[in-house]
Amino acid sequence: MAKKRIVTFGEIMLRLAPEGYYRFVQAEKYQATYGGGEANVAVSLANYGFDAAFVTRLPEHEIGQAAVNSLRRFGVDTSCIVRGGERVGIYFLEKGASQRPSKVIYDRAGSAICTAGREDFCWEEILEGADWFHFTGITPALNSTVAQICLDACKAAKKAGITVSCDLNYRNKLWSREKAGEVMGKLCQYVDVCIANEEDAADVFQIYAADTNVTAGEVNVEGYKEVVRQLCDRFSFQKVAITLRESLSANDNNWSAMLFDGTDYYFSKKYKMHIVDRVGGGDSFGGGLIAACLSGYGALEAIEFAVAASCLKHSVEGDFNMVSMGEVAKLAAGNASGRVQR
Repeated sequence: MAKKRIVTFGEIMLRLAPEGYYRFVQAEKYQATYGGGEANVAVSLANYGFDAAFVTRLPEHEIGQAAVNSLRRFGVDTSCIVRGGERVGIYFLEKGASQRPSKVIYDRAGSAICTAGREDFCWEEILEGADWFHFTGITPALNSTVAQICLDACKAAKKAGITVSCDLNYRNKLWSREKAGEVMGKLCQYVDVCIANEEDAADVFQIYAADTNVTAGEVNVEGYKEVVRQLCDRFSFQKVAITLRESLSANDNNWSAMLFDGTDYYFSKKYKMHIVDRVGGGDSFGGGLIAACLSGYGALEAIEFAVAASCLKHSVEGDFNMVSMGEVAKLAAGNASGRVQR
């Protein structure tokens, strides 16, 4: 049987991070890796054995090629990446510790994807043979042209009968809540599976969970049922998944999620995580959910798999979730001791 094919679209960036927990002002050297929302999802899915393709635009120079190579290393299909533009976007990451939060500084203006045109992407060809298309709210936030490219992709996917998923992923450094609501409101008309965290629905669509304070780490699951209901009433999503993060400190979080399958609500077990690297945590959840859905898992099994995948990602350095389907399945089944495997 042919592998299920997933196409993701977005920006891959060069990540520069000080060693360990050094602050930016202390740093004398930076570790260089690559990552970005939809690229992270593609890597997860390739590691699970799926046919995963990532679509973007990157310069033809060596830094652009290094970004391509970072994906090829894990078996991601890069054949539909458009080459052009002058620069790869950069983000600087300072890891938080204890009560000091992590900090991200973007240097992505004028990156290759930001200077792309609609004519660069023939979505009918790119999506041929695809079973699933995924994007996040970060990509249309880059500029109005990239937002239109996202819309072109969604329309082509819908016309071809391809499942479309979107992680709302609001970033206030990229656009306003008003603009996000306007643009994402149009895109979500084509989305089948919506992924959000405890703040996205409020930031993008002004839909709030009652009796919840994410800063204080207080999550009210009943409030999120109402959030999901309002999202489905507005956009007719087939499924909505919401991750529930209780932040105890920068290093320690409680992590769980809920999934609405159009009829019932399903809640995962809760993990108490000691965090190595939380960047890409939401993307690893999305990759896990897509993998579970395409594998025919039931709703409860799917949300347990997605949460376990993301839990493991928090233990992995870098943006990419470098774990296997088997490792995720073991954790989802309850093997959470962390004992040495021999």
